Amino acid sequence: MATKKTAKKKTAVKKTAVKKTAAKKKTAEKPKNAFYAQSGGVTAVINASACGVIETARANKAKIGKVYAGRNGIIGALTEDLIDTSKESAASIKALRHTPSGAFGSCRFKLKSLEANRREYERLIEVFKAHNIGYFFYNGGGDSADTCYKISQLSEKMGYPIQAIHVPKTVDNDLPITDNCPGFGSVAKYIAVSTREASFDVASMAKTSTKVFIVEVMGRHAGWIAAAGGLASTDDTPIPIIILFPEVEFNQKKFLARVDAMVKKHGYCTVVVSEGVHYPDGKFLAETGLKDSFGHAQLGGAATVISGMVQNELGLKNHWAVADYLQRAARHIASKTDVDMAYAMGKAAVQFALKGHNSIMPTVDRISNKPFKWKVGMAPLSKVANVEKMMPKNFITTDGYGITKKCREYLEPLIKGEDYPPYKNGMPQYVRMKNVGIKQKLPKFEL
Repeated sequence: MATKKTAKKKTAVKKTAVKKTAAKKKTAEKPKNAFYAQSGGVTAVINASACGVIETARANKAKIGKVYAGRNGIIGALTEDLIDTSKESAASIKALRHTPSGAFGSCRFKLKSLEANRREYERLIEVFKAHNIGYFFYNGGGDSADTCYKISQLSEKMGYPIQAIHVPKTVDNDLPITDNCPGFGSVAKYIAVSTREASFDVASMAKTSTKVFIVEVMGRHAGWIAAAGGLASTDDTPIPIIILFPEVEFNQKKFLARVDAMVKKHGYCTVVVSEGVHYPDGKFLAETGLKDSFGHAQLGGAATVISGMVQNELGLKNHWAVADYLQRAARHIASKTDVDMAYAMGKAAVQFALKGHNSIMPTVDRISNKPFKWKVGMAPLSKVANVEKMMPKNFITTDGYGITKKCREYLEPLIKGEDYPPYKNGMPQYVRMKNVGIKQKLPKFEL
């Protein structure tokens, strides 16, 4: 009897050991979670990219666990303030596709260089490790591409590899390699339409009132958004428009002569000025002397400077407006092309990660203009980070105040198509996330 009991006991111990081994194996095979964050100035379609990331990850549950979002961008990762997107319904995630702004919060926070503050990057890896995060999807512009690239490099050295994929986003359209950046097409559509509509208004009042309308648009170094204003004038609807690009040094005498000539010929004119327009010495028309959180010169007021010149030097009555947040938040007039591209970039980011790619960015590769065709491509972050794409010289007319046929052929497909959000009682219906946080596991971290 004692022998049988001993045998049974050994068998029980063996079974327990097998179960523990199986449990450990199961834990070890648990799929890595993903971290998604939105960075910098938001757009009308950045949430469409978020939708693409989350829906694609949910469709691959065997390989990707949960998708955590950083509350207020990368700050959420540093402070371990993570949002559990699994708490959101499928319908809510789907509604992100037609909701503007950053659903999880964004931020203007640039991580210091590895040499200046390695601790910030180490903290990110610690948070990722604590929450079994193996995928990092960073949705933003040039600065976030740089962060993504550095994290992919450091994580490997620290023995906890992270597949870092950058999801392109910027209204400025200044990321290299990709044909265009999600967010730009919708801003371009808003500016083109607004410029045309405002010009119609001014034309109707020019005989006895306003002669010049000035609209200031975003664009620090690249004049892509300003160029979109040129789309307002077509062969069947000609409008006298003057565009001031950051790529062209501002010449006050020449500019005023152009305004004067247009008003005398047409009775009015519209001026589209980029916030980044500068004098030959490099000083911005709208420079305030302050710096933003990225160390860039803080701009604002180019339209008022131009307005003062027109009024004081030419004596022409004028009105001005600053598109500001309106241009990047206008989901109600978003370009369908832009929405589709934004979603595709988010989807591709996850698909590339599942295929084992790292330190890359999905891109829009244009195949043809007529008919407009494009496909998803891929670019290494080493060639994307800290590289800024300007307007090509052959996109700007020789006088420096308009767009060429080549530029128009590039821009027009990007603003095509309507993708209206659902409406109720005359108002667009946008979704608000629950943004349920997860339990923190690490000590607090001071920014």
